[in-house]
Amino acid sequence: MPVRGENGVHSNGELNGHAPPIRYIPLSYNSAKSEESALRLVLSVRPEWEAPGSNVEFVRFTDGITNTLLKAVNKRPGLTKEEVDREAVLLRAYGHGTDVIIDRHREAQNHELLMRHGLAPELFARFENGMMYGFVQGTVTHPDDLRKPDVYRAVARRLAEWHAIVPCIAGRTGHSRKSSKLDGLALPALDSNLGDAEFQRALDEVAPGKPPPNIWTVMQKWIFALPTETEAQRARQAALQQELKTLVSELSQRPGLGVNGLVFAHCDLLSGNIIVLPKSRAANGEKSAETRVAFIDYEYATPSPAAFDIANHFAEWGGFDCDFSVLPTRAQRRDFIAEYIDSYFTLLEKKTPGAAAGVDKAVEIEKLLTEVDYFRGVPGFYWGIWALIQATISEIDFDYASYAETRLGEYYAWRAEVTGERQRSGKEMPLRERRWAQEE
Repeated sequence: MPVRGENGVHSNGELNGHAPPIRYIPLSYNSAKSEESALRLVLSVRPEWEAPGSNVEFVRFTDGITNTLLKAVNKRPGLTKEEVDREAVLLRAYGHGTDVIIDRHREAQNHELLMRHGLAPELFARFENGMMYGFVQGTVTHPDDLRKPDVYRAVARRLAEWHAIVPCIAGRTGHSRKSSKLDGLALPALDSNLGDAEFQRALDEVAPGKPPPNIWTVMQKWIFALPTETEAQRARQAALQQELKTLVSELSQRPGLGVNGLVFAHCDLLSGNIIVLPKSRAANGEKSAETRVAFIDYEYATPSPAAFDIANHFAEWGGFDCDFSVLPTRAQRRDFIAEYIDSYFTLLEKKTPGAAAGVDKAVEIEKLLTEVDYFRGVPGFYWGIWALIQATISEIDFDYASYAETRLGEYYAWRAEVTGERQRSGKEMPLRERRWAQEE
């Protein structure tokens, strides 16, 4: 199964002009000595767990290329499960080669930014090959949960919080050939004649007028990182580069929510990254009826059009199996977007009084519904490139090459539909496009 995200004193750089310290521990996690090295790290942030009566245990959630994730708990006598979980520490150790795909410095910065806005658990510390942070209590969703109205409306409300409240922080895309290339891989054909400064500009200026990093610069970074050892690989890279150029031309300058048409987006809202939170209790002791969710894992978070973040989430309704028959119908998409728009502009007005004055929410719903339609093919392109890279670096047992073709197939099916090529050729509309066009 492909791993993208799992549940669950140095500065990370400036955020809004400030550089709050995030503790750095000069130790590393060693998978060959998993429990021993993990315990050493956890005790550095929970030194009281060395006291008599402590009973530290580790639960392994996932072990894969993106990261190894361990939950450390101290099952002291007399504590309830809720109390134990409240003190739990999640230890994430980065996998081999993931700097090609993920900017780890930016990930920690994202976590810190979200933490300030109450949208992420406490980040305790970074260490040489990972980070430790608090545990989010709740129930991890599965793909079929995403299709439940109470859950998807809760996702819409939480996503609106991200998009309306969290600012987009500009900076470099975070890619250099020396630090990002894997040993033994040839220099990508597309950038082999570029100097370092030109190379960085080629990344950061892929979408003119859009401050980097953003979803477009990330895709450019990934295309540059594709393997180019064979003629077929070089041809694939060149073809994807041309497709990106076309996408940027068609979609990057479209009007959208946020500043410069960009919002702070999660970009990986699959079911495993969505937690249904425990029901809260009112003052009278009764549990709230409203479902609430939280998002975890901020590896891919970056400024993006809101329509991409939403379209990407809708693609995840089918899970890693890419079951196109269960993707949201137009009615379901409108229901989700109506909840999102109502929350977004309510939060925007609360944040900046007058910002939502004169907004016609009914009009905004239809506008965003249309924008999400425009972006429905982009998630397949995005994760297809990702999977092509994973196929060269992953150490887990999953057919990334086939997954890449499935996801890229989504993109090309969308492209054939919007250009009319499919209709002109007399071919049947593919299942994903049929499902997307379905009203109810």
